[in-house]
Formats: sequence, C-alpha cells, structure tokens
Amino acid sequence: MLLIKPILAFRPSRMDLIFAVKTFIAMLLALFIAFSLDLTYPMWAAGTVIIVAHPYAGMVSSKAVYRLLGTFIGGIVAIVLTPQFIDLPIFFTLVLAGWVGVCLYISLLDRTPRSYVFMLAGYTTVMVVCSSINSISTHSVFDMALGRILEISVAVLCSAVVSSTLFPVHLGSLLQKRVQKTLDDTRQVFRRILTDPEHSSSYTQLLAGITRDTSDIHALAVHLNYERSALQGMTKSLQELLHQVSMTVANLVAMSERIAQLDQIDTRYRQVLPLLHEHVLQFLQSQQHVHAEQLKQLPDTFEQDFAALSDQATAEQQIALNALKMDIRHFMENVVTIKCLWDLIQRGDKRIPEQIVTLTTSYPSLHRDHGVAVRSAVAASIATIISFLLWIYSGWHAGYMMAQLTAVSVCILSGLDNPVPALRLFVRGSVYAAFITMFYAFVIMPEVHEFWQLAFVLAPLSLYLLSMFPNPPLMGLALPMLINFIMSLNLQNRYSTDAVLLMDTAMAGVVGPIISILAIYFIRAMSPETSANRILALHYKAMREALFIPYGVQFRIHLRSMLDRIGVLNTKLVQSEHIKRAMNLALIETSAVINLSRLAEFLQNPKLSTTLQQALLTLQQSLEQAFLAQEKQQILPEALKQQVFTDLKLVEQSLKDESNAEICTRVSMNINNIRSSIFHEHPPVKAGHAAEKGA
Repeated sequence: MLLIKPILAFRPSRMDLIFAVKTFIAMLLALFIAFSLDLTYPMWAAGTVIIVAHPYAGMVSSKAVYRLLGTFIGGIVAIVLTPQFIDLPIFFTLVLAGWVGVCLYISLLDRTPRSYVFMLAGYTTVMVVCSSINSISTHSVFDMALGRILEISVAVLCSAVVSSTLFPVHLGSLLQKRVQKTLDDTRQVFRRILTDPEHSSSYTQLLAGITRDTSDIHALAVHLNYERSALQGMTKSLQELLHQVSMTVANLVAMSERIAQLDQIDTRYRQVLPLLHEHVLQFLQSQQHVHAEQLKQLPDTFEQDFAALSDQATAEQQIALNALKMDIRHFMENVVTIKCLWDLIQRGDKRIPEQIVTLTTSYPSLHRDHGVAVRSAVAASIATIISFLLWIYSGWHAGYMMAQLTAVSVCILSGLDNPVPALRLFVRGSVYAAFITMFYAFVIMPEVHEFWQLAFVLAPLSLYLLSMFPNPPLMGLALPMLINFIMSLNLQNRYSTDAVLLMDTAMAGVVGPIISILAIYFIRAMSPETSANRILALHYKAMREALFIPYGVQFRIHLRSMLDRIGVLNTKLVQSEHIKRAMNLALIETSAVINLSRLAEFLQNPKLSTTLQQALLTLQQSLEQAFLAQEKQQILPEALKQQVFTDLKLVEQSLKDESNAEICTRVSMNINNIRSSIFHEHPPVKAGHAAEKGA
C-alpha cells in the first residue's frame, strides 16, 4: 500500500506522455510485425520493447544492440546444449544453472552497460530451452532460438527507429550539463579549501558527490556512440576527462589535509592564502583554449606566492607547506588538462593530445567486488535449479514460464545490495497484473477481432503505466505490471485466449520471482553496512598494493580504481556513525596513497644511503602489515599502529645523516603525509594557537 498515494497523486508531465506514446507506438509496431511473420511468441516482441524503453534515444539504441547480441549468444548456447542433454533433465538443469551463474558473475564484474550482454546471454538460454521443451512436439530448439532472435530483432529495431525519429531526446545534452556541474563543484571546493577556515565541515559532502557523479557519467558515456548528439562518438574522450577529474579530487582532499595540518600549528600563513587563491583562479580562468604545449605551465606568481607563505609560516610548518605547494601544482596541471580535453570535446575533436598521460584502459579501471559477484552467481544458480526441479517433478504446464521468470528476476536486480525489497515490489506488480489480465481475458479480449481493436483496448493501461517509467519510485511497480500483463495475455495473431493457460501463466509470473526472492534472501542479500565494510576491506587491500607500484601510469590507473571505489562507497546509505566516519577517512587515505607509491620509487633510487634505504624498507613492511590487518577487520590494532609510528621516526632520524637535500625534502613530505592523512595523527594544538582560535 506504500505506493498507492504516489500513484494516485501522479500526474504525468508532457515529456512523460511523449515517452509513453513513443514506446506504445514501438510496441504496437513490433507486435504487428510479429503477427505478420507468424512468430511463435509475439508477446516477447512487445515485452522487449517495454524492457529496453528509456527516455534517451542513445540508451534505447545501445540497449537494443546489447540485447540483440546477448540473445544471439544465448540462442546459440541453447541450440548447442539442448540436443546433447535433453534426455538427462537433472544434469541439464545443473548445466543451465551453471551457465546462468557464470554469465551473471561476468556481468557484475564488468560494471559498464555492455554487461547487459552477459546477463542476457545467461537467461536467454534458459528461455529458449524452456520454450523448446514446452513445444517439443511442434517446434525444434533451432526454430525456437531463431524465433526468439527474430522477436528480439523486431522489437529492438522498432524501439530504436521510433526513439530516434519521433521527438528524440539525446543523452549528450544531459551529460554536458552534468560534466559542467562537476567542474563547477570542483572549483567551489577549491575556493572553500583556500578561503574558508571551517572548510572541512562543508566540502566533504561535495567531494563525495563529485566521486559519485564521475562514476555515473563514466557508465553513461558508453551510450554516446549510439545517438546523434553534440557528444556523439566522444565516449573515450569523456571517460578520459572523468579520469582526470578523479585525480583533482585526490588533489583537493590532499590540499585540505595539509591546510588543516598547518592550521593546527599556526594560522599566520593564512594572510597570504586569499592572494594565492586569486592568482590561481585568474590563471585557470585565463586558460580558455588550452594547447597541449601549455599543460605544464604555472602562474608567473606561483613561486612568489609560496615564498610569501613560507615567510609567514613557522619552521614546523615548512614540510607541510612544501607538500601543499606540490598538491596545488598538481591540481592546476590536472585542471588545465581537463580544460584542454573539454575544449576538444566541445569542438567535436576526438583526439587526445600525446602530452596527456591517458588513464583509459581497454578493460576499465573500475571497482569490482568478486565476492558479491560470486554470491549473486550462486543465488542465481540455486534459484534456477529449484524452479526447474519444481517444473520437472510437478508436471505443471506453465512451469516453463515459472523457470523463465525465475532466471530473469534473479538476475535483473543483482546489482543492488539487497534486491529483495525491489523483487517484492516486482511480485506485487505481478499480482496486480494477474487480476488485470483476467479481467481483460474474460471481459475485453473476446470482443477483439482486429489489430486496431487490440491497440485500442491496450492503450489506456499501457500509456498510463508507461508514463510512470521516467519516475524511478513508480517504475518499480509499473514495469512488472506492464510486462506481466503483456506476457500473460500471450497475444497471438488469431486474437483468442485460453483462459486456463492464461491463469496458469499469471500464477507462474508470481511464483518465479518468489523463488528468486528466497534464494537471494538466504544467499546474496546484504545490508548497506555489510556492503560498505566489504568495500572498505577492498580499499585497504588497494592501499597495500600501492606500496609496491612505483609512481607512473600504472599507479595512476590504480588510483583511479580506488577513487571509483570511493564513489561506489558513497552511494551506500549506512546508518552506523562508525562506518560513516570510516567512509570519510577512506577518501582522505586515498588522497595520500601517492605517498605509498613514492616509497617504492625511493627504494629504487641508487642515490639513497644504505641506512635510509633500510629504514624505508622496514617502514614499507610495517605498512603492509597494518593494511593487511585493516583489510581483515577495518580497525588497526594499537600495537601495529605504534610500530608504524616507530618506523616513521626511524626514517626521520635516518634523514639527519642524508647529504642529498632534495631527497631529504621529498622523503620528509611523504613521511608527514603518511602520518597525518593515512594514520590521521596530527600534532597537538599549541596553547597560544588555541587561545587565538578561541578569541
């Protein structure tokens, strides 16, 4: 009953109605062609149009391509497997369940829109096999697979043509606005960090939003290749821009940490910060059309401003000030790189200048959770096995539909931490659809004898439910209602219905998702807190790995994956204050991970003295042990923490005998950053400074 009020209060907008009418036209067109070709299950053509429906033309076209490819793979696998194992039902069930599980596992690891191909390949095989067995006396598995491919082909072509020709809405304009907003947010955070003494309480949420947005836009950019918009074909360039934006997030957090550290010692240096901010901002605003040769340029006043800062700072602040200087320099270089890429994108130029070290890889450097993927695959396999065994041993005629819908429902929402609530809503929609279907079957459909009559009677309910699709809270109920309604009617070109079969099919549409709910609940479902803890464990594993990756392109790719993981982490709606704090600290720790990589770089430097090299190696080993402990339990044992601090002091003592001043400065900065940003150890506030702040 929770959605009754929103549904009653729902008033579709003009864009909602345009989307509904376009999708309904595509559905009717697909249904008409399926009738004309006398396909076995025309309902799948209509149902596929509903499944791939989306307000943006590029997303419809890309989903159409991925769905067609997935269906083709699933059909081929069904053709190969069915003749071999049809006489061994139990073994065949295990093979199909394993195939669904493997496909879902790969799909969840991919984390790009193309993952749809793998998921679809899994449950399409089950659908073709089930339909073939159900019609074994009249159709071969090849006929079923071919029919399925034809039904999907008709549906996706109709969807793509209608979506791109009738009032098309392109994703490019939306992404342009979202990218610009992200760049504006970055500028706003930079201003707060340098000019607002209380910035630490106001910028964290904004940075978390930036990390979420970059992850979202990265996935959406794939669809640009499938639409005619201002950003068509700019997927790779836009994704590279987003990688560079992620680097600026690390710069901003590092800057904030250094300024917080400086503030704890003395605040006189802040007199110069507004002038530094103004000069940096003027420089960045002047870089409107950046050429590749200008990427490493700095403001003419940069060294002068930091000399003024150094004059105002105390001796204790000099190391943190040097680190701040490096962070701001890297920030400006990254922002200029982003401006260069954005300018090229806006002008329709796909090339990425050679001077830009690209972070885009053939296999995207995104966060992947193998544990969740494995548990989802196991749940999908077990749900598939249970549904097939019920079908085999019950002899239920509509059992084939139950098995099909089990395979579909156990896969489609597997990306959520806990798909059970959404699947319960799916079941509720299926129940509502069953009652509506029976009303249509007994009252309306007996009077339908022509296609125009069918279109007329389907229009009211279809248009009403389709207009809810652009509204995520309502789509969760509208989609299963419409899909189950269309599937349960089992529309044929003879315009007749079998009441018993219809009720059986409607019941199968409810039982299938219930099996999925039970399997997911006991095997896969997890709370946001559990999911966040898993991601935090992977975060500390990545921190440990960074110890052995010297700074370079490979490290920047590794850092990009860590920042993407932070973006995913910030989508978790956790209630625990302890976990919330750990999530905030993870972003700060990620900003300083470059200092771990520098240790590996220092250890390969032949100019280091043996004493310093041995001290750094000891520190590297104690850091590895600390991150390994946090990976297992998130809480660092006090003994390990003290060991790290002891080894940090040992490195500092070794620096006293080091003759190379440049190495001493660089190592000192890294030790300072590791202590303050990774282990969150800050110097105590001096009494005079505390009194000054109190005043």
